[in-house]
Amino acid sequence: MSAVGPEIRPVQARTRPRRRARIIAPVRRRFGLRTRLTLTFGLGAAALSAVLSLVTFGLTRENLTSQRERSAVDRAAIDAARLSPQLPESPTDLEIEQFLRELPLTDGTAAAISYADRWFTTDDINFSSSAVTDSVQQSVSGGDAIKINANVGGTQSLVLGVPVPALPAEYYEAVPLSDLQRTLDRLGLTLVLASILTTLGGGLVGYWASRRVFAPLLDVGTAAEAIAGGRLDTRLPVGGDTDLDLIANPFNEMAQALEDRIERDARFASEVSHELRSPLMTIAATVEVLENTREELPERAQTALTLLAADVDRLQQLVEDLLEISRFDVGAIKLHLEDVRAAEMVIQAVRFLGGGGVPVRFEPEIGEVTVRVDKRRFGRVIANLLDNAERYAGGATAITIERVNDRLRISVEDRGNGVPFEERDIIFDRFSRGAEGGNRSNDSGVGLGLALVDEHVRLHGGSVWVDDRFDGEIGARFVVELPMVEQPVDTASEPITEAIPIT
Repeated sequence: MSAVGPEIRPVQARTRPRRRARIIAPVRRRFGLRTRLTLTFGLGAAALSAVLSLVTFGLTRENLTSQRERSAVDRAAIDAARLSPQLPESPTDLEIEQFLRELPLTDGTAAAISYADRWFTTDDINFSSSAVTDSVQQSVSGGDAIKINANVGGTQSLVLGVPVPALPAEYYEAVPLSDLQRTLDRLGLTLVLASILTTLGGGLVGYWASRRVFAPLLDVGTAAEAIAGGRLDTRLPVGGDTDLDLIANPFNEMAQALEDRIERDARFASEVSHELRSPLMTIAATVEVLENTREELPERAQTALTLLAADVDRLQQLVEDLLEISRFDVGAIKLHLEDVRAAEMVIQAVRFLGGGGVPVRFEPEIGEVTVRVDKRRFGRVIANLLDNAERYAGGATAITIERVNDRLRISVEDRGNGVPFEERDIIFDRFSRGAEGGNRSNDSGVGLGLALVDEHVRLHGGSVWVDDRFDGEIGARFVVELPMVEQPVDTASEPITEAIPIT
């Protein structure tokens, strides 16, 4: 499932569910799942590398320090043991100094001999008698070997004191630890850089893993978007991963249940509408017969007849609209697409509907713009928009056609009270007429006109919405946007003579 996208089989566009679903609000987090997973890997790598670095540094420092101390102690013991064989029982100062000069000292090590309360050293500046405390000297003269860390000449050193029993003397060596400290500093820097690289590597691994882990979720999102767009037969592949199947199987069952429910509702509406047509035709015929004998009826009967005729017309319109809606729901709509000039088609639709007083405005070059539409259904779109303006806004005031990039926009404006912002998303819902609708005394609509506009436009690959007027006046502007066709139409068609250019 992680490597294969959702199976999206093309079907006829269906009604997008508009019912507001109850959504379980997640806990708000500052970062997304992918970011959190990446950070988790990075922080985990940082913590692990830090622990390993600290353990490595500690063990290495302990081993190096122990090795250096053992080496210094062994060498100091050997050098001290050379005093008795090489010096007489009462050595002179010159003999002691000659002995110190001949010692094989390395790595900046300084040596000193305390003999008869006198201090002889290889480094008079740094390793004088003051470099070794009195307590240390007393311990060594008392027969104890001493090993301490001390600051000798500004350098951290290992000071060793060894008593020489054969002579009334003590031997001292100062081994500098600066080279060891430099080694440990370089090791620490190397471990820090390694930790940084390990952290970055962990973050990169986390980012790669997050892309792999969340790829199936992206497939789920793509499938859900397809279902929301009307492709109800969209399904997720199963069988690729047992863990991912725990998501795919319930998702597919939910999609199947939704598809079955919508199809049942659509069939029910279609069957009810069909069943209502026959008795409605009988009632309409009866009303027509009564209309022919209206003058013979009493005044109260004439009033009742008027109300009955209006309700029959309203019911017939509702049945026809329900039948049309049910065709969308079951995917039975088939378009007969033709390439036509948009401006000419709009003008002819307005003229056919008796709206000759509504100006159609567009720039001269728009007259040649072509769209691919089903003429009958697009004419229904223009008719419903003009009828909506007539019912709720006193009629349309203008129709504007304009080009925006590769899309064509047809706007129907009116001077009504406008559409409140909070109703602009639901005004295209079925049986929704907004704040201006629902007045039984002057509204014979059923709330399906704009819903049919939305269905027809989306079926053509376009979109429809309502906005404020461009000029800032009170009123609404219903905008239909359609994709344009590049190829020209037949040049032998009649030129447009009723265009009103935008000024």
